[in-house]
Amino acid sequence: MNKKRILSGVQPTGDLHIGNWLGAIRNWVELQHEYDTYVCVVDLHAITVPHDPEKLRSDTLSTAALYLACGMDPKKSSIFVQSHVPAHSELCWLLNCVTPLNWMERMIQFREKALKQGDNVSLGLLDYPVLMAADILLYDADLVPVGEDQKQHLELARDIAQQRINSRFSKDKENQILKVPRPLIMKEGAKIMSLCDGTNKMSKSDPNENSRIGLLDNPEKIKKKIKKAKTDQHFGLEFGNPDRPEADNLLEIYSMISNQSREIVAKEFSDIGWGKFKPQLTEALIASLQPIQQKYNALIQDSSELNKILKEGTENAKELSRHTLKRVKQALGFLESTDF
Repeated sequence: MNKKRILSGVQPTGDLHIGNWLGAIRNWVELQHEYDTYVCVVDLHAITVPHDPEKLRSDTLSTAALYLACGMDPKKSSIFVQSHVPAHSELCWLLNCVTPLNWMERMIQFREKALKQGDNVSLGLLDYPVLMAADILLYDADLVPVGEDQKQHLELARDIAQQRINSRFSKDKENQILKVPRPLIMKEGAKIMSLCDGTNKMSKSDPNENSRIGLLDNPEKIKKKIKKAKTDQHFGLEFGNPDRPEADNLLEIYSMISNQSREIVAKEFSDIGWGKFKPQLTEALIASLQPIQQKYNALIQDSSELNKILKEGTENAKELSRHTLKRVKQALGFLESTDF
C-alpha cells in the first residue's frame, strides 16, 4: 500500500530557533517514518522582502544542514531547495492566472506585513500564498503539517485546486487534475511563544534576539537569554492560566525538550520559583541542542555529503513535480513540444 505524502518547509531567513524545531521540524522527523515525506528550503519565499544575497545563499545551506541535524533522514524523505525545482515558479504563474485578486487581498498575513513595510511592499508579498499553493499542489500532497496560523494558506491552496482548476478544467470527475490536500494540525508545541512576550509567537523576524533561542546558540548565549526571559510575580509555575502566558510557554518548552508530560512538569514546578526553574530550563536546552549542533558542524565543515543529499532530493522532487505540471498544462490547453 502506498504511503500518503506530506510536504513542508521553512524559509532560510535568519537563524532557525527552537520554535521552528519544536513546532515543525521535530514533527517532520516523526512523520517521515509513516509518510512519503518531502521537505524543502523555501528560498523563493525569502525574497518577498529586502534581503542580502550572500546571506540568503549561506542561510539556505545552513537550513538544509539543520534539517538533517535535527533528524531528517534522506533515506526516508526527500530534502531539497525550492528554487532548484523550476516547476515551483512555473506552476505558480499558471495558478496566478486563475486566482481572483480579492482572494489574495483578504489574506491576513499579507495585510499585517504590508502595514509594516508601507510603500516598500512587493507584489511577491501579495502573491506568495499562491507560490505556497504551488509548492503543496506540485507534489500531490495528501497532508500538509501546519499550525493554526497557517490554516488560511492551506485553505487557499485547497480552493485553488478544487474551485479554479479541477471544477473548471477536469473532464473526468474521478481523475482530478490536482489533489486537494488536507491539513495535518500539529497541536503539541505547534506554537512556541517569544521569550519576551508570551502572547506573541517566537519569530525569526523579531528584531530582539533575546526573544528566541537559536538552534546554534552557544551555552553562554542560551544562559543569558533565559536569564532575561520575561516572567511574572507569582510563585510556582502552572499551565493554562491566561494571566500567566510566560509561565505556560516556558513550561511547555521544558516539557518538550525534556520529553516529559505536561502533568509531570506541572507537578514538579508547582511550588518552585523562577530563580530555581530558569537554571533547570537552561541546562535542559543546552543538553538537547548539543547533539544537533555537533551534527550540524560536521555537515557544514564537510559539505560534500550535504550536497549529495540535496542533489538526490532535487532529482526526486523534479521527477514527481514534472508529472503534476504536465497534467495542469495539458488541462489548460498548452501545446506540448511533442505535438509538432
